Amino acid sequence: MTATILTQTYNFSAYMIYLPIVITLTVLVSQFLFKNSKTFMIDIFHQKQDIAMATNSLFKIGFYLLNLGFALCIIEFFQIETVERLVVALSKKIGGFSIYLGVMMLLNLLLFLKGRKHAMNKDKVHTEETVEL
Repeated sequence: MTATILTQTYNFSAYMIYLPIVITLTVLVSQFLFKNSKTFMIDIFHQKQDIAMATNSLFKIGFYLLNLGFALCIIEFFQIETVERLVVALSKKIGGFSIYLGVMMLLNLLLFLKGRKHAMNKDKVHTEETVEL
């Protein structure tokens, strides 16, 4: 009986807590980011809503795949034997994943801003050429 107590760990509990949290975080961030990026996409694609929405959906799928893949790659927990270590291990993993998710969201936002700026500059040049003719 003592041997079973010594080999018992909290690793499975850590996986069962970690996975729903990272999946929920990824879905929430993705929904929020891509709901608000529709405006940027419509500007980038010069008011062509069908292309903008299709591209936005593809970005969303890519965001899911990249972030869920990363969350699964870092899932490994090492010999968690006490509840205190479980809390610390989960805090490190979920905190690290949240930081990664925040960086990914900011990179996407920068990409949308840069695309919008490029589209507006292109429209401005096109308008100036039309006025000169």
